[in-house]
Amino acid sequence: MKIITSHELFKNQNHEFFKTAALESLQNVEDIIEDIKKNGDKSIIHYSKTFNDGDFSSGEDFIVSEEEIKKAYEMTDDKTINALEKCIENVRDFAQEQLLCLKNLDMKKNNSLLGHRVIPLERVLCYVPGGNYPLPSSAVMTCTPAKVAGVREVIITSPRIKPQTIVAAKMSGADKIYKLGGVQAIGAFAYGSESIKPVDKIVGPGNKYVTYAKKYVYGKCSIDFLAGPSEVLIVADDNQNPELVSADILAQCEHDRDARGYLICFSKDFAQKVADCAQKQLQTLKTGNIAQISFEKSTAVIVNDIEEAVKISNLRAPEHLELMFDGAWEKSKNFTNYGSLFIGSCCAEVFGDYCSGTNHVLPTNSAARYTGGLSVFDFVKIQTYQMLSKKYSKELSILASQMAQQEGLMGHKLASDLRRI
Repeated sequence: MKIITSHELFKNQNHEFFKTAALESLQNVEDIIEDIKKNGDKSIIHYSKTFNDGDFSSGEDFIVSEEEIKKAYEMTDDKTINALEKCIENVRDFAQEQLLCLKNLDMKKNNSLLGHRVIPLERVLCYVPGGNYPLPSSAVMTCTPAKVAGVREVIITSPRIKPQTIVAAKMSGADKIYKLGGVQAIGAFAYGSESIKPVDKIVGPGNKYVTYAKKYVYGKCSIDFLAGPSEVLIVADDNQNPELVSADILAQCEHDRDARGYLICFSKDFAQKVADCAQKQLQTLKTGNIAQISFEKSTAVIVNDIEEAVKISNLRAPEHLELMFDGAWEKSKNFTNYGSLFIGSCCAEVFGDYCSGTNHVLPTNSAARYTGGLSVFDFVKIQTYQMLSKKYSKELSILASQMAQQEGLMGHKLASDLRRI
């Protein structure tokens, strides 16, 4: 971990601390999706085999059968199933409370009615990565809020899907579970094939190929956002336990070599203690070969006061933000750009990853400047309506005709004028 001062950081606005990972143009991704649009199941089968994401004979093989689901339950121990039940309960409870904030609106004005209706999406795909590690938690985080929102058909897909992911998907309420992954899965569910109906929205994390594929198909269907690689920023004072801070940083660094951990603190001595603790923990960490590379590229910034910490954090807009200093709750409202916020030393970021109830599908690359993480809100649409009285219609027609005249849209003016006859 590199240790620098805030003065050095602000002198170099191109510092790695402020850099975001550019999503490169991947021509092979575009070619694969175009091929799937043209050739459907045949292409999906071909690319799944090519990328070792599954060996299928026909489109019927794409879906996880009831027999395979039963076998997955048998292969998953009771301890894991019980843990999944509690995690799903917490995520569901939080999503249900969130949904209460979304209500149908009926506004009466001039004996007329205007408003909006909250309508669930019809069909959603939840993508669950199947690369370095099985991620049943991503099945929980994507499927559960979708079901709470009232989505009619929630589909989960994951390449080389593991038994615990199948169980997590089923327990979360998935209507169908597929064994597809990679670019071919995104293309298949965006455009459809002989065996697959297209979806209205695709959500969930993935590698750079999956992320670029989501970007490419956006417009044909909706997506949540473009995410990755993972990151955490911790603001900690000298009273904190450096072992906790270093462990939380390494928990992000172990995701992949491009993940990052950032520390904002108030003394070089504390930053060095955190770095030393991390090096000690890396010696016994099973994922240390990956975490070590990420940790070496991570940064600690020494600031003069909490106001400077707030400024730097809001500029960086991290995926995960941990506040570990005295008076963190009172100061937390000054931090405005983050994917998810963790206040206090008891609040490990990994609790949000798995079981506290908030979602772990979050914006990265400073996207938290303009969006939050995945939530129940992502699975509904707000659609407005109006029903006007004849009297109010005549009043509005005067305004509309004036505006249409200014814009030269005489068809608009005619449609408005006729309302006064």
